[in-house]
Amino acid sequence: MAVNTLAHSYSKEPDIRLEDYLDDKLQSTTDFDSLDNLLANVEVQRSQLQAQLDDATKELEGARRAAEDRQGGIDRSIDEFYKLQESIDARLKIVAESNAPEEAIRRLEQPMKQLHKVELAYQYVTLLQDVENLRLEARSHLPQSPKAALQPYSRLKKLTMRLKELQAAADEAATHLVNHVEMITESLWEEMKSTMSKELESTLKKRSWPQGVDPNSEMDAEWLQCFEKLVDLQVPEILFSKDVVTLLPFEVMAKPFIQWFRFQFIGNTATSNPQAFGTFCIPQFLSLVEKWESFFRDNVGYVLVSRFQDTKVRGLSVYVDPACALITALLPVMREKVNSMVEHGLKNPQSLSSLMVQLMDLDDEIRSRFNYDGGDQERGWAGLTSEVLEEHFDAWFKAEKDFALERYHVIMNSPDARNIDYDYSTAGKMKPTFGAVRVTDLLKSVTSQYERVRRFSHRLRFLIDIQLDILDDYNDRFKDSLDAYYTINSTLGRTLHGVTKEQTAALEGTGAFESLCKVLGSSDHIIATLKDWSNEEFFVTLWEQLQTRAKRADGEGDIASGMSYEDVKDRTSAVIGSDGDGGILFDETIAAYTNRRKAAEEYLVSALIESHQKAFRPYLAKAQWTTISDDSHVEASQLSVTPELDEPLTILKRNLTFLASTLSTAVYRRVWREALEKLQDTLWANILMTQRFTTLGAAQFTRDLDAVSSIIDRHIPDGSVALGTLQDGVSLLNLPLEIGGGETSLQEATDRVFTDNSEAKKLLAELGLESLTPANARKILQRRVENSE
Repeated sequence: MAVNTLAHSYSKEPDIRLEDYLDDKLQSTTDFDSLDNLLANVEVQRSQLQAQLDDATKELEGARRAAEDRQGGIDRSIDEFYKLQESIDARLKIVAESNAPEEAIRRLEQPMKQLHKVELAYQYVTLLQDVENLRLEARSHLPQSPKAALQPYSRLKKLTMRLKELQAAADEAATHLVNHVEMITESLWEEMKSTMSKELESTLKKRSWPQGVDPNSEMDAEWLQCFEKLVDLQVPEILFSKDVVTLLPFEVMAKPFIQWFRFQFIGNTATSNPQAFGTFCIPQFLSLVEKWESFFRDNVGYVLVSRFQDTKVRGLSVYVDPACALITALLPVMREKVNSMVEHGLKNPQSLSSLMVQLMDLDDEIRSRFNYDGGDQERGWAGLTSEVLEEHFDAWFKAEKDFALERYHVIMNSPDARNIDYDYSTAGKMKPTFGAVRVTDLLKSVTSQYERVRRFSHRLRFLIDIQLDILDDYNDRFKDSLDAYYTINSTLGRTLHGVTKEQTAALEGTGAFESLCKVLGSSDHIIATLKDWSNEEFFVTLWEQLQTRAKRADGEGDIASGMSYEDVKDRTSAVIGSDGDGGILFDETIAAYTNRRKAAEEYLVSALIESHQKAFRPYLAKAQWTTISDDSHVEASQLSVTPELDEPLTILKRNLTFLASTLSTAVYRRVWREALEKLQDTLWANILMTQRFTTLGAAQFTRDLDAVSSIIDRHIPDGSVALGTLQDGVSLLNLPLEIGGGETSLQEATDRVFTDNSEAKKLLAELGLESLTPANARKILQRRVENSE
């Protein structure tokens, strides 16, 4: 109906397409004849279009009804969803407020635990059955085929290692199972070794080993076959082991040697006495290895090489060298003997000290004679000594320290310890005291005790707690000696502390020089010795190790066990841990002794000066320089020395002679240069610049100064140069009144000196007196009596 209405409404509107259609069909009057056909076609087309329109209308209505039905379904689904959600929320609320889940879980716990135990028990039984099967399989191959027996054993070994790894990750669970499997594995291995060893033992018994075997003979085929089987059996153990493994064939063949060793050195025989360890036990042990060394190398050397040459242990002598393998087999019984010796030594420190030296010698012999590396190709065998020191170092260290300190105190208390050893070195070298020489010898012996010790911390403790302690104490003795000298010789010291007559008498004559030379020579000896040691390989290596550890510590923590960075730095060198190349182990000690040497040298110079001042005091007080002579030209060489100068010359000669016998040439000249310069100042100020001189007086002073210079030059070649200024002054003072032979007279020199400085300098240059200034020249010439008239 709606469609008809719509069509009707459209018919009222003009249709261009209808008009075009009619124009096309009715172009002429003849066309009206076919009008009926035309109307019939139109009606057919209209009927078709109406049918199509009716179908479309039906489909549209169907689609609309389907859409309405679908929308209704969706709405119903949404409603159902919300209802379901509300139901779930309500049930969750009920569940949350209920104890039903916990109750259910609690009811299920026990059955689950039982189920887990059943499963675990089943796995345990299965694993134990596998372990037993592997064990039986390995046993079935022995002794015919050790290589075949290794396959199930290897699987069992790997299973044991895997169980241990799992146990560690599981907080040590299943301890009994792991222990059982490990015990089975170990017992199987021992059983395999025992089975194969019995075969070799039987072979050895047939050949009366070792008494019936010539060390120069060859092993037969059966013997070698047994040997090879044992090596083959042990190859996996060796490759997987982190520790050194004794080769089983050597362990078997070494049994007679071990029995002999036990009888001789661990039993109740005379050779078991501790005193026989170094003289008999060690030589016999080394002789035994040396006796069979060639036998084993010639017969089985190639066997070991063939088994291990392509493995990770190919460079270890304990596996590829038969002699070293024999040593490995014998070391346990030697270790047992050493342990008994250590127990004895712990009760007798002197025996312990001797034992350690013997052990070090034994270790060195084994390393050098047999190239034994102990399974460590890089660092070499640590030795039996290291094993003992790991446990008993403190006891040995205490014994060595007590011995060293005891010997040190004996040295210090010996009657001649403070006497100078004039025969220690040739002339021109420093002379230390007997005590200083013995102290350095003691320190050298201490070094020999520990230089073969391998552990760095042990070496450092010997260095610091024994050697440096002794050196520090000896340095303190030097300091006390210098302090005592200062107290005796200073007014303040005598006032505060008082001085006995004996102390004063001890410093009379050359006593003060001797006391100071003891400190000076001994300090120099210690310094020279420490510098020499610092160039030795042992101490250079120790210094490098100390530097490496100090840099790693970076100023914090311990450099070695029980030794902090700062403590070690204060005792050795301030530059440890730095990047520079300087520094040595004994820097701080050398610095301390250098201070003692410097102080002693300064005191020695002062003592010389004081000795000269006392000796020349009467001479300085002489007032006879103005004696008049009838001769206007007096030859100084013809005069005799002033009587008041005899004593000073004697003392000067005594001092020169004594110091020449104790000091080195360099120190001797240095000390005397300072002392003579002071003597020059004294004579210059108290005689030349103070007294007045006649011609005779000037000649006499010249003669006296020549006598002093002659003694000095006799002991110190050209030593009188230190008096050069005074000599020039006396030469100017002794100018003659009358000239002859081109000489300069006193009057001429006076006139020229007082003209001006330029003329004065010219005169002094002509006379060869360049050390004098014009001012001094004028003062000297004014001291002549003749210039005052």
